[in-house]
Amino acid sequence: MIVFNRIDDRLIHGQVVTTWVNMYKIEQIIILNNKIAHDKTQKNILAMAAPQGIRVKVFSIAKFAEIIESNDITRRTMLLFSNSEDVLQAVELGVPIKELNIGGMRFQEGRKRLTKTLSVTPNENAAFKKLLADGVDISVQMVPNDERIELKEVI
Repeated sequence: MIVFNRIDDRLIHGQVVTTWVNMYKIEQIIILNNKIAHDKTQKNILAMAAPQGIRVKVFSIAKFAEIIESNDITRRTMLLFSNSEDVLQAVELGVPIKELNIGGMRFQEGRKRLTKTLSVTPNENAAFKKLLADGVDISVQMVPNDERIELKEVI
């Protein structure tokens, strides 16, 4: 069962993932990323970065949508994305995402800062707006102890 959905442009990293994994008693992390799905080295690095005992799988978004159409997820699972466009694609392909946590999407040239940890391109902003319009509950929160900011208040 999918118990937690998160965007973090760093994907699996240190304490941040560990706190969420512990909070939701996560047994596996599934990363949905079209580029990394075809990069064996990146997949191995991400698997090594995960907390001990946590399975890590990487799929393209379309492949995962196809898999869950006919297979139940039995482990407590975190879906992990690097951006909102990927989340929107997953939702449009039938991946059941009702709540979404945003950890970090870092500021770079060409991105608009919405909060301290969230910066977006125009396309990512549009994807977030579509997800909100589709009824997805989206909040910004790096770790569980941080204040939870509702995306609709800052977008």
